[in-house]
Amino acid sequence: MGGSLFPSWALVAALLFVVSNLCFIPEVALARHAGITRHYKFDIQSQNVTRLCRTKSMVTVNGKFPGPRIVAREGDNLLIKVVNHVRNNISIHWHGIRQLQSGWADGPAYITQCPIQTGQSYVYNYTIVGQRGTLFWHAHISWLRATVYGPIIILPKHNVSYPFAKPYKEVPIIFGEWWNADPEALISQALQAGASPNVSDAYTINGLPGLLYNCSANDTFKLKVKPGKTYLLRLINAALNDELFFSIANHSLTVVEVDAVYTKPYKTHTILITPGQTTNVLLHARPQAPQATFLMEARPYFTGQGTFDNSTVAGILEYEQPTTTIKNLPLFRPKLPPLNDTNYAANYSQSLRSLANAQFPANVPQTVQKRFFFTVGLGSSPCPKNQTCQGPNGTKFAASVNNISFALPTTALLQAHFFGQSNGVYTNDFPSTPLMPFNYTGTPPNNTLVLNATKVVVLPFNTSVELVMQDTSILGAESHPLHIHGFNFFVVGQGFGNFNPNKDPSKFNLVDPVERNTVAVPSGGWVAIRFLADNPGVWFMHCHFEVHLSWGLRMAWVVMDGKLPNQKLPPPPSDLPKC
Repeated sequence: MGGSLFPSWALVAALLFVVSNLCFIPEVALARHAGITRHYKFDIQSQNVTRLCRTKSMVTVNGKFPGPRIVAREGDNLLIKVVNHVRNNISIHWHGIRQLQSGWADGPAYITQCPIQTGQSYVYNYTIVGQRGTLFWHAHISWLRATVYGPIIILPKHNVSYPFAKPYKEVPIIFGEWWNADPEALISQALQAGASPNVSDAYTINGLPGLLYNCSANDTFKLKVKPGKTYLLRLINAALNDELFFSIANHSLTVVEVDAVYTKPYKTHTILITPGQTTNVLLHARPQAPQATFLMEARPYFTGQGTFDNSTVAGILEYEQPTTTIKNLPLFRPKLPPLNDTNYAANYSQSLRSLANAQFPANVPQTVQKRFFFTVGLGSSPCPKNQTCQGPNGTKFAASVNNISFALPTTALLQAHFFGQSNGVYTNDFPSTPLMPFNYTGTPPNNTLVLNATKVVVLPFNTSVELVMQDTSILGAESHPLHIHGFNFFVVGQGFGNFNPNKDPSKFNLVDPVERNTVAVPSGGWVAIRFLADNPGVWFMHCHFEVHLSWGLRMAWVVMDGKLPNQKLPPPPSDLPKC
């Protein structure tokens, strides 16, 4: 379909050569001059992996689970060649990378690219501009990110220090989920039946379930520390469907960065981290080695109505002991909040603040040109004729934004936008407010059906945006982690109940709000964000619960080119995958 709809790729390649020498962001040019080019190769291949005494073949990168670590510095250019050796189509998203003028490398299937088909390859080419910290990469098609994910570690530029004391060691800790069955088969069956898919069999830390699960004592992540040293833990939640509480027994943690943005230091015993979020914390080891071993644990924060994986993943924190120390030290476990502790979740998220100093300012838009009010939540779709469905009252489960369940197109939106061929692919009439207002967190309406469509919001370049996202109780209130591609945003306010446009904005924090790329819409509440639409392209916004994404809780923003040459999106690379 892509071959007949768009100009030939040879012509595109020629255009790319010309435009790339005329239309580029000066900051990107400076960054490339200042940084280096780093090359990676990702071979998408099947690999047998054993967990919980079950061995299965699954899709991996370079045969690793989790996948390889990407390490770069702010200002570096990355060239990552992805070669697909499996029968599944694949695409990779570099979660949290701004992709300034490199939207063709963002990765969500049918949004910025068609997926890479079996036997094909694609080189993701982007420069890291104005970012440093912890992010991650993952597959962005169907449920393949259950096994295809890994860390992105962005170091500061040379001779630029952290805004905190340099740690003795840095340790990536990436949370995931493990299914004994094939997640691709599970979601396919669930979508066909309109039901909720089976939950995972375990959570993992760096791919390991830990000693609290059966048959997993030897599959436990261990962190050995030296007394008196400080460690930077780079926490990543790559789980598909669960927010997680995380704590280390008898130790406190100091948050210093979230989503690759520095924060004011915040000391706590328990971290809350949603799928799609990253959090850097400082762990200060005790001055002397204690005669004990400590568990680090993560378990879900859950607010929904359905079933969930109510289990706990554990790793071990142990101190380097003198050689004369006895073995079999006592083991201590942390105390985590209750599974549904929404008050803790709200207090934690509201305690995070941007560093907001001269070196790392919080450039919060002080005026707003476009305001949006989006409801997010679950609903239903009619069951097809001659089929039995297992959703609410015989329907199919669905999810929506402003009651629109986003239907993925068969042509990538960015290609359609760039070549002016949107007709039949998408419409630009996504509503800025709900079409049928109701008491969003009160008694739900009788009609739970959603509209299936491919609609987008079109924004002029450099528009300042305020977006309020409101949870709904249509099929039960629930927290929703919303991720926006292509932008960071400032979380200027949040609260419970229905958002009040006359009273709530007066309480917004426009001085040092936390800056993120993924935020949890509170269960039974709302969150307000602001951002500047300074990145031309097509940018996906979606719930980072994979099951809600599969049910349609997603939409897209189209940001038009600016007037200056350095504000325009260049043409696609010649090897961009075709649909």
